[in-house]
Amino acid sequence: MSLEELYRYLHWRMDPEDERAVLRFRRIVEVFEKLKNKGVLPDKPRVLDICAGTGIAGVAMAKVMNAKALTVLDARDEDLKKVEKWIKIADLDLKPDIIVGDARNVAELADEHDIALLWGLTMPHFDAFDAVKLFAGVASILSDDGMFLLEESDRVYGIFYRVGYKDMLVETRTDEYTLISVHEGYDPIRGVFKRTYYKLPGFEKVTEQEHRLWDLASQLSLGSVFFREYEAITPAEHGLFSKWLKA
Repeated sequence: MSLEELYRYLHWRMDPEDERAVLRFRRIVEVFEKLKNKGVLPDKPRVLDICAGTGIAGVAMAKVMNAKALTVLDARDEDLKKVEKWIKIADLDLKPDIIVGDARNVAELADEHDIALLWGLTMPHFDAFDAVKLFAGVASILSDDGMFLLEESDRVYGIFYRVGYKDMLVETRTDEYTLISVHEGYDPIRGVFKRTYYKLPGFEKVTEQEHRLWDLASQLSLGSVFFREYEAITPAEHGLFSKWLKA
């Protein structure tokens, strides 16, 4: 069940060579600047970007907050090789600490940080039990006034109510191919939907994936167990739906 294969075809906007990703980077910078002006972010923090991909969000935070250290963690080694390009785009004099590993083991992989990020609507990769381990791990490595900041959406409302869950769904369409996903089952114990991804034409199998379609309330309530304070930040306030959890 390769995430590398999935993201090779999904074209998530995080490649520094992609103009659309550069635009996304600038928008993330704007969001973090608003949070900085709100006074909720610690000054000159040690930033940890979890499930960092190419490090687009971590570098944006490092730029806005004049970070004294940046750590990027992801299971995909190829994506992490592009972090230096974001550093150059951001015009930062900073050497990132690059960790290839599983975010569920963050407590064993990373040292103490002041800001931890999970940016890019990443929570579907974690089932209910994974999420407990992730939140507990992040809480254990944050400084006393540290903060865990997540970008998320309410998939219970957005998918099940507004759109409706689809047995077959077009995920990406380009001039060369179309990527579709097909429902393959549901695990009620882990709370995950199983989907298989295919590339058209040819119906070539790309990967099998399991997704937990989280709502915001579940994540906030889970955060309340491991963090002292928590708050949802709505798109009306900052352009994106995000949450911060304070150690």
